[in-house]
Amino acid sequence: MPKELLSLKNDAVFKLTFGAADNISLLTAFLKSVLDLPAAEYDHLVLVDPHLQREFPDDKMGILDVKIHTTTGKVIDVEIQVESQTDMWERILFYTARLTTEQLRSGLDYKLVKKAISIVILDWNLTEKQSHYHHRFRLHDEKNNYRFPDLFEINTLELPKLPVEPDGTEIYNWLRLFTATTREELEMVAKTSPEIAKTASVIMELSEDERTRMLAESQEKYRRDEFSRRKKAYLDGRQEERLALVGNMFRLKMSPEAIAETTGLSLEEVKALAAELPPEH
Repeated sequence: MPKELLSLKNDAVFKLTFGAADNISLLTAFLKSVLDLPAAEYDHLVLVDPHLQREFPDDKMGILDVKIHTTTGKVIDVEIQVESQTDMWERILFYTARLTTEQLRSGLDYKLVKKAISIVILDWNLTEKQSHYHHRFRLHDEKNNYRFPDLFEINTLELPKLPVEPDGTEIYNWLRLFTATTREELEMVAKTSPEIAKTASVIMELSEDERTRMLAESQEKYRRDEFSRRKKAYLDGRQEERLALVGNMFRLKMSPEAIAETTGLSLEEVKALAAELPPEH
């Protein structure tokens, strides 16, 4: 009897799928669907994150960094974020800036700095009032229509915004691997390309592996425990954190009744907090 399908949104499953040297061809195909780099940049990808094979989830809740060097030395960081964070824009900026600053050593010529690219996959909506699921941010002078040299790029991929019907893009098919909850859904997505079919097979194999299930469940338990700890802090009287929690839930399109049930707040308390939120909520 097949075991329940593990989710690619789980850090452990994501790492074992895209962060393993044996699966570099799958990572390459995924990156090509997201980025617009020249084909030669993918000829020699190198996984360089020293903590890539870490098995415990204590470092950063809900985020897995997979760091790659391209053929010419460009640095790519792929992260997955399943928990809504009020400071996510700042986090993304910090992570991408770090890809640049860590290249600098004493005496290094600034001309040797290579392009830094972040890809952030989110299981919640980050961009307000935007229906697009893929955003590519680069530095640009809007007033004079002049682009900063091509040294910095951030890509955000918001899973909840994926349309129900395929949009004909390869990136859409890849992201459907993340949202698949059954083997049937995974098998349907697998028909779209050989690389996606191989990735789907890896996910199914990992779902049958007991050690992988243990790692995935450990990661999920940590995430739930951390959320419970944060929720308790909100309920213990930190008004600003209660506002942040309720605000995040409204951004996820949760009803006041669902928020009350999830947080333990009364419906009246939820409505009172909602009245203090900015108009966009």
